[in-house]
Amino acid sequence: MNLSFRMRPRNLKEFIGQEHLVGKGKIIRQMIETGNLFSIIFWGPPGSGKTTLAEIIATSSKSDFHHISAVESGKEDLKRIIEKAKINKNYGQKTILFVDEIHRWNKAQQDALLPYVESSLITLFGATTENPSFEVISPLLSRCRVFVLNGLDFSELKLILDQSLTDRERGFGSSKMILDESGKELLIRLSGGDARIMLNALEMAVVSYKDKKISSDSIKEVFQTRSAGLYDKKADEHYNIISAYIKSVRGSDTDAALYYLVRMLELGEDPKFIARRMIILASEDIGLSDRGALIQANAAYEAVDKIGMPEAQLILVHITIYLAQAKKSRAVPNALGRAKQAVYDFPNEPIPLHLRNAPTKLMKKLGYARDYIWSDSYVGPAGNKSFLPEKLKGKKFYNHG
Repeated sequence: MNLSFRMRPRNLKEFIGQEHLVGKGKIIRQMIETGNLFSIIFWGPPGSGKTTLAEIIATSSKSDFHHISAVESGKEDLKRIIEKAKINKNYGQKTILFVDEIHRWNKAQQDALLPYVESSLITLFGATTENPSFEVISPLLSRCRVFVLNGLDFSELKLILDQSLTDRERGFGSSKMILDESGKELLIRLSGGDARIMLNALEMAVVSYKDKKISSDSIKEVFQTRSAGLYDKKADEHYNIISAYIKSVRGSDTDAALYYLVRMLELGEDPKFIARRMIILASEDIGLSDRGALIQANAAYEAVDKIGMPEAQLILVHITIYLAQAKKSRAVPNALGRAKQAVYDFPNEPIPLHLRNAPTKLMKKLGYARDYIWSDSYVGPAGNKSFLPEKLKGKKFYNHG
């Protein structure tokens, strides 16, 4: 068994973090103390304690606990558990089904689970790193309480780390391994708030380097391939960081924009994804206040595509600085929004006759193209006629600024 498994808390006394859920008088502690179980969706980042909490609840309530992965399990696994739950019910025992990565079950799989949750034959504990509002079907979500777990903070991770280094039964206490404060800080920081990654990295450093003292260099070596474990390009963090990047550029905070840019690149983000967002941003947030922004952003995408990583980082930093420091204007998206509203309010207004083509004599006779002037001195409708339909005459969609 690896270190992260050996050090997994066995009860609430050993559990670290999530005080808003397990602290004195809080909802999960009360559920454990009263034995009043209900279905739950645990939503939180990797290594925050979702599986551990589910196991602690099941153990304390003496329930029959079944742990399945949504990635690997199917209909036959569910049928087997349901049959066992029916037997348990006859003996007065509760059945808990823990579905890890429940967001990976499709609608049909979630629908199959619904009647058994609704009838309380099983108590569902689902775990997800994704927003359950989008990934769990509404009928199932409405029958569960959603608990949000936070990433563990520095002090919580340090406490877990210290316990792992001193615990003689399950940790490295008997081997008397030494990791100084700077090494601990580095290990915690590179773990990204994930206790499992932190403990796995610690174990790798202990096994790979036989010295009693673990150096910072050893920690860095272990984390050379850290990107794959910390960043899922389909998960919430992917969208959170690009959102922070865009808002920083929009707010002309060059330093914050650079931080989020480099953070994405270091975690393995596709540089072309970032470059595409730059192009959108150039029109949406800068627009005509800097006519070169769109050209620069588009050139950045082409350059990134031609050059590739790692040199493409220079191009992305270059254009990030340009866009962040450019004058901002919402005139373009505002104009789009006003024009859309006008189309919604007046979807079928007749095109003014003077703007219509007149390829036939009948059309000319009916007034098509009449009073439209196209000359060296003037282009447009004669007199006080409008380019817009009559009901929209004088309407302004674009305001410079």
